[in-house]
Amino acid sequence: MVRQLGELENAIMTRVWQWNRPVTVREVLLDLRSERDIAYTTVMTVLDKLHRKGWLRRERAGRAYRYEPVSSREAYTAALMNDAWATSDNPAAALVHFFGLMSPEQREALRDALRVAALSPSDPAAADSRRSGPESGSESGPDTGGTGSGPAR
Repeated sequence: MVRQLGELENAIMTRVWQWNRPVTVREVLLDLRSERDIAYTTVMTVLDKLHRKGWLRRERAGRAYRYEPVSSREAYTAALMNDAWATSDNPAAALVHFFGLMSPEQREALRDALRVAALSPSDPAAADSRRSGPESGSESGPDTGGTGSGPAR
């Protein structure tokens, strides 16, 4: 049952990101019914749960709500992976098993992500210490496509 709920949450979030606009329970329900038999109250409950988790915001539209995503698919996926990893009694072993499930392309993407993460520390002091040389006036580093969420300088 837990896996099915997670799959339903993912199916709903996928639709909300694809449509890229606020959606109602009825719109999601009608689209999901093309794949499975599902009740209105189930979709409503899952959308409400995603709202309470902070993944969707909602706004009243008459007697209903319109839901829209709070963040990107990538942030959602990262949080799911972090939550799953946190449930392990042995995180290192869980990672070894996870890496064993990855395709060569996924492992290469992981290597690329680790290189970017190593160049973009979340600790501002580490970033300052790397810029202490003669080139300290330049802002260099990978363009990760982010929104510049680091500290302002």
